[in-house]
Amino acid sequence: MPDPDSETDSVPVAVDDVPDVADISTEQAPVDAAASSKAPQQGEMPFAVVHGKAYTQLPQDLYIPPDALEVFLEAFEGPLDLLLYLIRRQNIDILEINVSEITSQYMAYVNLMESHQFELAAEYLVMAAMLAEIKSRMLLPRSSEEQEEEEDPRASLIRRLQEYERFKQAAEDMDKLPRVARDVFPVTVAGPDRSLTRLDPDVELQELLLALSEVLRRADMFESHHVSKERLSTRERMAQVLDTLAHQHFVPFVSLFKAEEGRLGVVVTFLAVMELIKESLVEIVQSESFAPIHVKARTQ
Repeated sequence: MPDPDSETDSVPVAVDDVPDVADISTEQAPVDAAASSKAPQQGEMPFAVVHGKAYTQLPQDLYIPPDALEVFLEAFEGPLDLLLYLIRRQNIDILEINVSEITSQYMAYVNLMESHQFELAAEYLVMAAMLAEIKSRMLLPRSSEEQEEEEDPRASLIRRLQEYERFKQAAEDMDKLPRVARDVFPVTVAGPDRSLTRLDPDVELQELLLALSEVLRRADMFESHHVSKERLSTRERMAQVLDTLAHQHFVPFVSLFKAEEGRLGVVVTFLAVMELIKESLVEIVQSESFAPIHVKARTQ
């Protein structure tokens, strides 16, 4: 079987000749005579053609993203994801695939999608670089010894395709896991009303008054009294009066009071004089009615 990647057997595909992804849904892909005999009925649009056989249903375990890359080869026409799926399951031999045609169509797809969907185009850039490397290495002339020692560059593509398939399958498995707010929703239940209505106590006014009096009585038990020292002492004032009378024979009664001492001084002085009269130490003298009152010391 001739090498499908050789320059003599492959048909170069120009970038401008590759149909746009947006036009794939409206244009019928070219199908050979064998495929036309097995074409689906009218109204059923095949999404891929493999070895002349039209595929109208996707495998259940395969997900093809919107605007996926469509490749048109001799043995396969359809999304690249389906091609990888069939290669993985050995329905298509990767050695039968023309790498140069995939590279050309791949680059046309990237140029188209990078201005619309950056994420989708970025997913294929690594594979496009690998395909370009394989194509360049296949075009370089090699000796028979180098061909025997050097690994087939398409083997690296096979490993990369299988690795891509594993990651894609892992992403699909993760997407099937239950997701909060999408598949699983938290259940909340309103709690019971715990507000309690407290009733006013049934207490008579007389009972409140008795309780108040009891509280006041107990408060009086703990009340402390502060006794302050007298500023003026009656005994001291008695001594002061006797000292004054010892130097003077008669002393006016009003002269014994001091205005700066205030009312307390008046009371203390008056009590001191009364005590001295009681003890017969002083006498009160008045010459006539309404005359000034004098105080004198009583002679023995």
